[in-house]
Amino acid sequence: MAADPRAADDPPPGFARLPIGGDFMAGNGPLYVRTADGRTQLGFRVQQRHTNPLNICHGGMLATFGDMLLPVCIHRQSELGLRFLVTIGLQLDYLAPAPLGAWVQGEADVLRVTRTMVFAQGVARIDGTAVLRASGTFKIGQPFDGAVEGAGD
Repeated sequence: MAADPRAADDPPPGFARLPIGGDFMAGNGPLYVRTADGRTQLGFRVQQRHTNPLNICHGGMLATFGDMLLPVCIHRQSELGLRFLVTIGLQLDYLAPAPLGAWVQGEADVLRVTRTMVFAQGVARIDGTAVLRASGTFKIGQPFDGAVEGAGD
């Protein structure tokens, strides 16, 4: 079940804080990443600042997570490497609530890479229960300078 909502982020073993630049994610993160069995996983702990008045994760935070999940997985599961990926389209389905204190963890698949675009889809879960389905289209941008993680816009 969900962790104590007063607890720190306390990600599961193997997750490391994802270094992301910019004020937006500084205020909405942190996010954590790991690679297990060749699959990239991204996660975060639902904190009070992420919740709506019902103490469940706000849809905007889950949308942000989906918009980060797909590019982070694209970077690590394709030949593109670290490039800025501009979100062209993002489709989300909210499947279940994510309560305060829950660990939200997602994985994604790269569906297709063209010369200028990437298509991906993913699912985020809490304890095995799907809470968010995301699919997106991204324009391939410039390479990152290596100082920050390229995880979307």
